[in-house]
Amino acid sequence: MTTALQGVNLATLTSSAAPSLQEFVLQGSILDGSCDALIHRLQALCDNVDDGIETFKDHEIVFIIRTGPNQPVQLRGRRSLDHINMPWQLRYVGQSDVSDKNRSVTVRSFLDSCASENLPQFLQEIGFRIEYEFVAEGHMFRKGKMKITVSKIYKMPKPGQLDGLEPMTMSRLVELSVVAPSGSDTVADDMRTFAEQLKPLVTMEKVMTQIGHNGEGHACYDHEVVFND
Repeated sequence: MTTALQGVNLATLTSSAAPSLQEFVLQGSILDGSCDALIHRLQALCDNVDDGIETFKDHEIVFIIRTGPNQPVQLRGRRSLDHINMPWQLRYVGQSDVSDKNRSVTVRSFLDSCASENLPQFLQEIGFRIEYEFVAEGHMFRKGKMKITVSKIYKMPKPGQLDGLEPMTMSRLVELSVVAPSGSDTVADDMRTFAEQLKPLVTMEKVMTQIGHNGEGHACYDHEVVFND
C-alpha cells in the first residue's frame, strides 16, 4: 500500500476548512466529422469570440494515492503545451454528489491552484503514483460563468513522450462546466437551457465520475482516459 510522507495531511482536501466550491458539469461527445458545425454553433452563442476562437493544447497527468480502505485520493496536474511558461494547474475533483437524484447536472467538490514546474516530482515524492496521462487539444468558449470545451483526446506512446500522439477515438469530448459556491443550484437550470441549444448536434448528459482502469483503450467521459494494462 502506498502511503504519504509524514506531515502531509490529505484529509484537508475534503475538510470543512477548505473553500466550499463545487463544479457543475454536463458532458457529451461528437464525431470528428460533425465538429465544425458545433464550433460554428458555439461561436454564435458564446461571448469570447470577437477576437477569434480560443484554443488550447494541454498535457494532463492523473495521480492517485491510497491512504486506507476508503476511496483513493485523485489529483490532476495540467500544463499548457502552447504556453510553456505558464504554471501547472493542480486540481482536486471529488466524487459526484448523488444525494439529490433529481439534480439535472453532475455536481462535485472542486479545488484548484497554480503549482511550480516540479509538481509531478513533488506528488510522487509524497506517495502519489501516476495513474495515466494524456494530451487534450481543442477549443474553449465562455458564456457568462459557463465554460465550454471541445477536446480531442490523445494517447501518449510512452509516459512523458509528447511526440507521436495517437487519437483515442474518432470523436471529441464536449464539456460544459461552472465552478460556483456550494448551494448555487440555479446554475444547473442555466446549464440545461444552454445545453438545449446545442441539440441535435450534441446531447449533453449528467455523468458520474469513475476512478480506475476498465481494461479498454478508449476515452471516456470526464477525461477518464484509460489504457490497456
